[in-house]
Amino acid sequence: MLAGGLAAIAAGAVGAPTVASAATSTSERLKGYTYPLSARGEANLAPTPPWHYVGNVVGVEFWTTPEAAAASLPTGLDPDPASSGHAYGLFIDWQFSASNDEYLDPVRSQYSEFLVLLDAVHKGSPVAWCPYIYVDNDASLARGWVQGFPKKIGAIHQTRAFDVASNAGPVVGPGGRFGATLSANGRQLAEARVTLEKPSATLPALGRPIVNLRHFPRLAAGKHQHPAVHELTRSVLDNPQVAGTWTGSGDLSFFPAPAEELADLAPQRTGAGFRGSLSYSVTDLITLG
Repeated sequence: MLAGGLAAIAAGAVGAPTVASAATSTSERLKGYTYPLSARGEANLAPTPPWHYVGNVVGVEFWTTPEAAAASLPTGLDPDPASSGHAYGLFIDWQFSASNDEYLDPVRSQYSEFLVLLDAVHKGSPVAWCPYIYVDNDASLARGWVQGFPKKIGAIHQTRAFDVASNAGPVVGPGGRFGATLSANGRQLAEARVTLEKPSATLPALGRPIVNLRHFPRLAAGKHQHPAVHELTRSVLDNPQVAGTWTGSGDLSFFPAPAEELADLAPQRTGAGFRGSLSYSVTDLITLG
């Protein structure tokens, strides 16, 4: 799983990519990669890649109803008949850096994230689709929208483990217990509990390449249903690595809230719970159409 799963995420093909049209050049005097463009180009939320990530993951495997899973898939993706309704809920405590040692400024470089990855197929090839994802950092939200992750703002927390033994923290080993929560706009949306049992060679959720939908609508009258960008893309993760991974049992619950649809994917049953560390870099994506 480790070699196959991470290799698939890093370079696995999921159908022939669409050849993008030539990039549009601009003579804009303001500088930057994302908003806000500025005189010196330092005010933008997300700098030009490469983007580097390292984090701790607490996750739970689960199955929702096949009908709910299918309803959340975009045009171009279909349910995987071999694993319809199968998914993962992931809580991640991230640290980020670009090319200027941004990790030395933790107030900007550290953030937390929750996401769902659903099994799907693209032109017959197994992929993972992310219908919902929440972060607590505006720069992460900007990077996610560039990639096609449908990020929203939320509050995400997970149990921390430390190198010194204490009744205030779990062991990263047999019997270690971890909790994680997601809320948004003051309302609880998800909660997980994981109990570790045995070491693992990988994180269970890393078996499929992730496909996203980059969607940027128009505001001009008469064009609201004709987005400026609407394309399926495959994430490309450079040099993905995992360490300290453990699996065991897990519980996961989703809760309804106004203006949210996460609970539509409510787990009907759960499988493995897991915890481990993950790192990778991002410099590219592949347009699928």
